[in-house]
Amino acid sequence: MANDDTPVWFITGCSTGFGRELAKAVLERGWRVVATARRTEQLDDLLEGHGERALKLRLDVTDHAEVVASVKQAETRFGRIDVLVNNAGYGYLAAIEEGEDAAIRAQFETNVFGLADLIREALPGMRKRRSGNIVNYSSIGGLVSFGATGYYHASKYAVEGLSESLAVEVGPLGIHVTLVEPGPFRTDWAGRSIVESKTVIDDYDATAGARRRQTRERSGNQPGDPVRAAEAVIAAVTAKEPPLRLLLGAPALDLAYGKLDKLRANFDAWKDTTLGADYPEHQKKA
Repeated sequence: MANDDTPVWFITGCSTGFGRELAKAVLERGWRVVATARRTEQLDDLLEGHGERALKLRLDVTDHAEVVASVKQAETRFGRIDVLVNNAGYGYLAAIEEGEDAAIRAQFETNVFGLADLIREALPGMRKRRSGNIVNYSSIGGLVSFGATGYYHASKYAVEGLSESLAVEVGPLGIHVTLVEPGPFRTDWAGRSIVESKTVIDDYDATAGARRRQTRERSGNQPGDPVRAAEAVIAAVTAKEPPLRLLLGAPALDLAYGKLDKLRANFDAWKDTTLGADYPEHQKKA
């Protein structure tokens, strides 16, 4: 039986990829894990041999009743949740005009609303203890946009905005928030987990169409290692001052710096027009 002082990690989407490797790394440290997935049989080999330190739960993050029940079961079993990891999510390939309403809404139900639902359920316990970490998996796609993934970007930009506000609100209560922003990694994101619009418009072949093809072709050949990603997340969470943002992989860092440069160039180019929009008495000199 693990010592009651060992941290308790609640991780969504543990059947594959980032969630699975993170759960494995946490268990290897002798800590406790609540591993969740829609198909719990996919967790059996992951949790084998870890006894009472591991709790396997079925969880579809879009099902509010399951969200409530899973948090309650975790707190009943282990007494608390120290680290909530919102990892469950997936991609959707479609030019904006090609987007299908039901698929778009389903994307947001998982990537945004399910994440927010879990946060609301876990926060009362964290507030009571005045401690905790909330780790929200975003993406470099939460900072930088490409063709064919506009709706996915929109969901991750939403996670970014929500997390920034959350950090302001819960920081004074002793709770840390970290956004994880991976670049391309060898997970199932671009493989069997990806959803594609059945609508294809020829006019977008050189933009969204090209990105669709590139996404399929690079699946399994991405530079990012999910095992090393798990170690990076643990390092961030256990740091004295956990970062608000954790970029993962060289492509993510390069793209993020490039976005910063483009933003500054845009702002500088239109600075006079920007400042001229105020009432004259409030205008600053360019």
